[in-house]
Amino acid sequence: MTISTPRASRRDFIRLSSTLGVAAGLTAALAACGGSDSTGAGSGATASAGEPAANAAASNADGTITAGISYELGTNGYDPMTTSAALTVAANWHTLEGLTELHPATRECYAALAAGLPNQVDDTTYEVTLRDGAAFSDGTPVTADDVVFSFERVLDPGNNSLYSQFITFIDSVAKKDDATVTITTKYPYSLVAERISVVKIVPRAAVEADAAAFDMNPIGTGPYTMTDNGAASQTIVFERNDNYNGPHPALAKSMTWQILPDDTTRTNAITSSAVQAIDAVPVANLATMQAPITVAAQQGFSLLFAMFNNATLSDVRARQAILYALDYDKICETGMGTLATPATCFVQADHPAYKQASTVYTYDADKAKSLLAEAGVTSINLLCSDHGWFASVRPIIRENLESLGITVHYDEKKSADVYSFIDSAQGDWDVVIAPGDPSVFGNDADLLMRWWYAGDTWTDTRLHWKGTDAYNQVQAALDEAVQLDGEAQVAKWQEIFDLIAADVPLYPIFHRKSPTAYDAEALVGFQPIALTGLSFVDVGTTAA
Repeated sequence: MTISTPRASRRDFIRLSSTLGVAAGLTAALAACGGSDSTGAGSGATASAGEPAANAAASNADGTITAGISYELGTNGYDPMTTSAALTVAANWHTLEGLTELHPATRECYAALAAGLPNQVDDTTYEVTLRDGAAFSDGTPVTADDVVFSFERVLDPGNNSLYSQFITFIDSVAKKDDATVTITTKYPYSLVAERISVVKIVPRAAVEADAAAFDMNPIGTGPYTMTDNGAASQTIVFERNDNYNGPHPALAKSMTWQILPDDTTRTNAITSSAVQAIDAVPVANLATMQAPITVAAQQGFSLLFAMFNNATLSDVRARQAILYALDYDKICETGMGTLATPATCFVQADHPAYKQASTVYTYDADKAKSLLAEAGVTSINLLCSDHGWFASVRPIIRENLESLGITVHYDEKKSADVYSFIDSAQGDWDVVIAPGDPSVFGNDADLLMRWWYAGDTWTDTRLHWKGTDAYNQVQAALDEAVQLDGEAQVAKWQEIFDLIAADVPLYPIFHRKSPTAYDAEALVGFQPIALTGLSFVDVGTTAA
């Protein structure tokens, strides 16, 4: 069995429009899931992602793409070595490149800054040649030295890059000549092409000259360059990068992304045609969409998780009790308007490595009470992020826990504040409910698990899980799995799924579909994505 990243198919999309019955409500909308490739009210999107030439021909090369984004800026800037916020990561898809990239819509791995996919020399040696004539957006030529620098700064433990945990298989990256680097792996590894996409190539001279300035306004080789980072204006502005010579050029002269975390404001922006696309369409507002607006949602890995403080809830029975206390049907059907599926495994059911976990959590209040009593827990400090898209879920979870007869101390904070609170030990917490989506970096099971269960930021600083027997078992199994391939690799990953499901240091409550709304007459080649955020790679506009 070969593992590949799932590819979006037009048949996978739930495409809704007012003419197809959005007004009839969300239940009717979901009935269309898996149905025919119905078209939205507008027909301007005449070409699909992956057809940049056709999309370019149908677009206004001097036009502007406009969007409203639900996520706010994170606690740091845009430096691809450190940023993990949904908004900044999505912005970087358009301004930066790795040697390889995963297309946000199709999830296909392609040569980006490289002239081709890595050339395997032997079991542990790969060579990669840079795209001829590649230059950063400031006109500076890209060199092999920049590539080596970009990998080494991610791998340097002193830089605390969250991405280093994804490339632990790399032994070295060395310059072969001015345009070629040699990547040596510690052992045979089957996902080299996909995984090196997490390292974006940055100009060494600019980073070393002023790292703080680079963090706020990165210089890259992507099709666009950012001219306003939105920190003051709350609007991110991009202009076409005239130095780009790769396979996915900008099809519009510029883009403006308004940061619109408020559900009503964001909905009004699309219905008034102030923007051409928004992410995270509120369930309650789906029925307000009118032609030519199309709404689509695709099942992805994106999830809502329960993260446990494994120091205060060190007894696994307490952590399991919280998960047995949740009314998953009510959460997914009422709280999420059926745009979510209860987790039966760490990955979603359509993931290539999916297998129902040996432990599946279902609503069982009596079992939850019994486990809490055995663990001696009588009160819980519950902290939730305030993301609007699961606003109706939070009161259900709170009610579920309070019904167990324990004291629930409830708090709610902005996402960035949740992690500042935890990372700087500002107060007590036992359970955090928040969303996450590492599939924006890649979709293989190893990457998805390493995001939460391998790096120190999560396992040590936040979960306080590092060093436990379960932690050690998971690390050993992850390292074993990456040296396997095919069915053996999948089987090992599934063993880890079972370990995680039993110990639950952090565990998904549900995997969700993210509804996206877009103007199908204004945007050309636009495809909603199964990831957090919006992508305008290979997308043009007919608007001025």
